Amino acid sequence: MLIKRRDFLKTASLATASLWVPRFLQAHSRPGALAHNGRILVMVQLSGGNDGLNTVVPYQNDIYYKERPRLGILKKDALPLTDEAGLHPELQALKRLYDGGDLAVLHNVGYPNPDRSHFRSMDIWHSASPADEYWSTGWLGRYLDAQCSGGGREICPATVLEIDDTLSLALKGEQQKGLALQNPGQLHQTARSSYFTDYLAAQNNKQHEDSPVGYLYKTMAETLSSADYLFEKSRLKPSTGTYPDTGMGKHLKTVASLILGGSETSVYYLSLGSFDTHINQAGQQKRLFKELNDALAAFSAELKAQGRWNDVLVATFSEFGRRVAQNASGGTDHGTANQMFFMGGQLKQKGLLNALPTLTDLDEGDLKFNVDFRQVYATLLERWLGTDAGPILGKRFELLGFV
Repeated sequence: MLIKRRDFLKTASLATASLWVPRFLQAHSRPGALAHNGRILVMVQLSGGNDGLNTVVPYQNDIYYKERPRLGILKKDALPLTDEAGLHPELQALKRLYDGGDLAVLHNVGYPNPDRSHFRSMDIWHSASPADEYWSTGWLGRYLDAQCSGGGREICPATVLEIDDTLSLALKGEQQKGLALQNPGQLHQTARSSYFTDYLAAQNNKQHEDSPVGYLYKTMAETLSSADYLFEKSRLKPSTGTYPDTGMGKHLKTVASLILGGSETSVYYLSLGSFDTHINQAGQQKRLFKELNDALAAFSAELKAQGRWNDVLVATFSEFGRRVAQNASGGTDHGTANQMFFMGGQLKQKGLLNALPTLTDLDEGDLKFNVDFRQVYATLLERWLGTDAGPILGKRFELLGFV
């Protein structure tokens, strides 16, 4: 198969973002070398600022309908969770998880001095930095650094994958970085191309480890090992679930195949968007929620059928919510606090974890946060992934009780 030069260059660029791959070689030759607690975190980023008030609908709140006379979702259309609130009508799979005790919702999540810029707010969520500080590493990248410190990368117990073309800041550490890929087979084909392998063979005996060329050789060689490993794992027990033919459907099918194949990956990172619904929000959010809903329905059903649902925790977030009032264009503008969803078979707290957002005490028309998102990260790191969150997040945060 002919691999075009641009595909080779693209894979080479991915290689420079993946310094952790030798662990795969050790795991392949020494079973058990990558032992971890067996738990898997799937982070789903709702890019663009999802409107939380039309996601979990406060259908008993008159202010909600007063501020959204055309955009508010009617009680008869929402999927009831409690007497006070229901889900967007496209989120039937989440409703089923809720009814089965496999879903929790945390409201009013945000951070002090919120920034309404997509890029800055996403950087804050990715890096877990204070709003007035700029950090160049991400919280999952630092998690990877922490897991790899002190023992050499070959015994590092954690791996992090982003199912995408490019690597987000969230997965970039100081010493270690995750790997971005859309499809293990595609990565494997490109990494095994003659462009790639001929370059590695030519550089194999040259002595320039400390040079830029040596660095590129080293990381490309590691990416080749990674591609082989992931391709092998994806084929061991391929997903047999019926997934929708959408981006999120394909990505979650890839994740399921790697989980079922026994990949040692601890964290998968996915994105869906854009939820930046300034105009015609109803149709855009409905379309995106259907894509998310149908993919999660297939994913959760397959993992339950294969006995792996208890090993997985799915968490969703968005960089901010939307303003309480609708705008003149049938949409909503950038806001602040929002909710997060958690899905899995080992939730210790289920349902609505805290009070719905108050619509009578706003910050210049926006919801006020009362849960710092870094409390969520600390909880995921310590109580799910089993690592010390303090050094990763730069300080201690009060843990939550949902896991």
